[in-house]
Amino acid sequence: MIPHEYGPVAPSPVEETLVPGRAPLRWHTMAVEAVATATADSGCEQTVNYQGMRPALTFLGGAGTVTGSKFLVDTGQARVLLECGLFQGARELRRRNWEPFPLPAGKIDAVVVTHAHLDHCGYLPALAREGFTGPVFATGHTAELAEIVLRDSARLLAEEAEHANSYGWSKHHPALPLYTEDDVEQAVRLITPLELGQRREIAPQITLTLHHAGHILGSAWAHLEFTDGRQSCSLACSGDLGRPAHRLLRPPEPFAGADVLLVESTYGNREHDDEEARQAFTDTITRTLKRGGSVIIPAFAVDRTEVILRTLRDLRRAGAIPQAPVLVDSPMALAALRVYQKAIAASAPELRPEIIADGTEALDPGLMRELRTAAESMTANSPRRPSIMGFAAEGTRARDLAEGARTLKIHGEYVPVRAEVAQADAFSAHADADDILTWLADAPPPVATYVIHGEPAAAAALRDRLDHSLGWTAVVPAPGERVTIRARHHGPHPQQ
Repeated sequence: MIPHEYGPVAPSPVEETLVPGRAPLRWHTMAVEAVATATADSGCEQTVNYQGMRPALTFLGGAGTVTGSKFLVDTGQARVLLECGLFQGARELRRRNWEPFPLPAGKIDAVVVTHAHLDHCGYLPALAREGFTGPVFATGHTAELAEIVLRDSARLLAEEAEHANSYGWSKHHPALPLYTEDDVEQAVRLITPLELGQRREIAPQITLTLHHAGHILGSAWAHLEFTDGRQSCSLACSGDLGRPAHRLLRPPEPFAGADVLLVESTYGNREHDDEEARQAFTDTITRTLKRGGSVIIPAFAVDRTEVILRTLRDLRRAGAIPQAPVLVDSPMALAALRVYQKAIAASAPELRPEIIADGTEALDPGLMRELRTAAESMTANSPRRPSIMGFAAEGTRARDLAEGARTLKIHGEYVPVRAEVAQADAFSAHADADDILTWLADAPPPVATYVIHGEPAAAAALRDRLDHSLGWTAVVPAPGERVTIRARHHGPHPQQ
C-alpha cells in the first residue's frame, strides 16, 4: 500500500498533462482561455483554440487500459466527470490512484456513473475527500449497489494497510488506505438517483439521459447534450455494455447516435462461445464432484454471482450436474444478491420476463448456504479446482491463475498453486466485438468514436473493425489526451 505523499492540489491557471511518449499536454483550467495540443493516432498534430464555443474531452483514465475510467467534459460553462473509476491490476496502474487529480475537485460540477463496479465508481470517496461536493448521477439500482461496493472497498483498503504495517511488507511507513469509511459516507450522500430514460439538466446547459446497458443491474449508457443557446452537440458513453445473451437482464437499448461516442472494448478482439463455455463449466463441476473434490468459483460479487447461481439452478433442473451444496462465501455478494432479489420482487423492467416469472426461485440453485464470517469460510473451503468466470484484468491474480501461474504473491509472500484451474470466458457480462457492432449498427456515424476501456490489443482491434465494417472515424486515445467535441454536419457537405 502506498501512502498519500501528495499535498492538496492548488488551483493553477495552467495545468500540464503528461502523455507517455509525447510532449506535455498543456491546458488552462479556465476553459474559456484553454489552448490544447493533442496528437491523434494518425500522428497528425492538432491545435485547438477553445474559446468556450466548443466543448472538450480529456481522458483521465480508461484509455489504453481496461480500468480506472474517468472522462472529463468541459463546456466552458461547466465541467462534468463521466465515470469515477479506480485503477486496478498492475502496480503501475494502481499507483495512478495516488496521483493528484488534474484539477481541483471542487471545480467539477457533477459526476455521472454508469454502474457500480469499482473501475467505474471506486474513486468517488477519494474525489469527495479532495473537495468534490456536487451531485453524482446514477440509476437507483446503481446507487444501492455502489454503496455496498464502496463500503467493502474501504474495509479492504483499511485491512490491507493494517496488514502491511503489522508485517512490514510495504516500503511505506506507515502504509495508509487510499480512502476511509468516512470518505465513503461522504461520497454516497452525493449520489442522486436518475430513472432510465429521464432527461435532466445536471449542470449549466448540460443535460443527461441514461439508457439501459444490460451489463449489471442498474447499468446504463449515458447520453449528454450541450448547448450555449445557439448551437448544440452531444456525447454518448457506453459505460460497460452488456450482452444480448445476459441470463438475467434484457439486451442493451440500442445506440441511437451522438456527435461523439466513447465505446468500451474489453472484449474488442474476441467473441464469446456460450455453448462451449457452458459445457466446459458443466464438465468441470461434474468431474470434480465425482472424484470428491470441491469447485471454487472466484466471481465478481455484483452480477457474476447472480448469473452463476442462475446457471447452477438451470443445470440442476436439467439434471446436467450432481446435487451438492452451493456455498456463497462473500458478505458483499450476499448484500448484492438482496438488491437483485428486491428488483425481481418489484418486477424491475431491466430484468428478463422469465426471471421475474420465477420470483423467489430465480436465483436459488438449491442446497444454498450463505457464509457470512471468516470462521465459516475457513471451515467450509477445501478447493480442488478453481474456475475463473469472465474477464480477468492484466496484473490481477485471477489473470495469473488463468495463464498458468504456479505461485502467487500475496501480502509479500509467494504461495504455491496446488489446484487445477479451469476458465470459462463466456460468463463475462461484457459485450464481445460482434455484440458491440450490432449495438452500433443502426446509428448514424459520429464525428469521432473513441475506443476506451480495453487493453491495447483489444482496443486496437475494435478500432479497426469500426473503421473497416462501419466506415467510422475511430481512435484509441492516449492517457491524458484532450480533444474537442463538435457537432455533426447536418446539411450538404461543404466543398473539399
